[in-house]
Amino acid sequence: MISSSSDPLLLRVARGEVAHRPPVWLMRQAGRYMKAYRDLRDKYPSFRERSEIPEVAIEISLQPWKVFQPDGVILFSDIVTPLPGLGIDMDIAEGKGPLIDPPIRTKEQVDNLKILEPEESLPFIRTILQSLSQEISNKSTLLGFVGAPWTLAAYAVEGKGSKTYSVIKNMAFSDPNLLHQLLSKLADAISTYACYQVDCGAQVLQLFDSWAGQLSPQDYDTFALPYQQKVFQQVRQKHPDTPLILLVSSSAGLLERMAQSGADIITIDWSVDMADARIRLGQDMKLQGNLDPGVLFASKKFIRDRIYDTVHKAGFGKHILNLGHGVFPNTPEENVEFFFETAKQLTMVEAV
Repeated sequence: MISSSSDPLLLRVARGEVAHRPPVWLMRQAGRYMKAYRDLRDKYPSFRERSEIPEVAIEISLQPWKVFQPDGVILFSDIVTPLPGLGIDMDIAEGKGPLIDPPIRTKEQVDNLKILEPEESLPFIRTILQSLSQEISNKSTLLGFVGAPWTLAAYAVEGKGSKTYSVIKNMAFSDPNLLHQLLSKLADAISTYACYQVDCGAQVLQLFDSWAGQLSPQDYDTFALPYQQKVFQQVRQKHPDTPLILLVSSSAGLLERMAQSGADIITIDWSVDMADARIRLGQDMKLQGNLDPGVLFASKKFIRDRIYDTVHKAGFGKHILNLGHGVFPNTPEENVEFFFETAKQLTMVEAV
């Protein structure tokens, strides 16, 4: 049955309703592939400026919406944005990502972490989300997002991004109690922050556990999954009707475990064939993804064929079309436009 609800398309599908086509948006929609963004970056070279000055973050969030009209508009921010509110100093270096100085390595540091008070430490979030909600009205779904405890802990303990995650794995395997203490505090803070975003207007929330794919399955069960569950449970207690999405990078071996998180929607990356993901996760689970971002460098015919293939394999009515991760910096804008045009022309007949 096709929904006649006045709610925006992505929100309806995220809630489990059937619509006339799959909704579509792109992760890292507002980003370096857009000239408008690069021009603004030249004016505001600091990422924290761009994401924490409300009028700048609002403009960046709306840049792709004004050009491509995606079904989802996502807050322009970063997963580490709430960390200063816990007493964890951070910066975001252009091209290098988050930098935490000093990194969190001792029990004393974990004991001294503050309780997150978003209205005090993140007041710009309310301004940004409320303005976005007013701007897009009911024409699109407003997405908020947060980082998951394991991934935020990885940044906090390593002090930066890592290829080996040797420092946090050392803590995990030699002092697990300390890491669990940190993860528990982060889970409470993230839950608070996620609920705050919903209070400010976010209609759907995505949890990024970007680095959980670096864990073995047994360690995922110990250090990632329980804290994903804790965040989702706490958010659901306050906002039971807000759809929740889980993303884990390099997650081919973890899909069934991700389904145990409590997420309503599982993001699939391009390392898994969407048909296999549908079999492994069942017909009832809603999926998001999973085009390789590199596809957007190809010909229009290739892009169209991959869109059709992905939607067909995911199954109509239980799928949000997206990439398996963020748009690459040098992606041609005209190919992004074609991606959206093609997606919006899909019909139920074409998708099955």
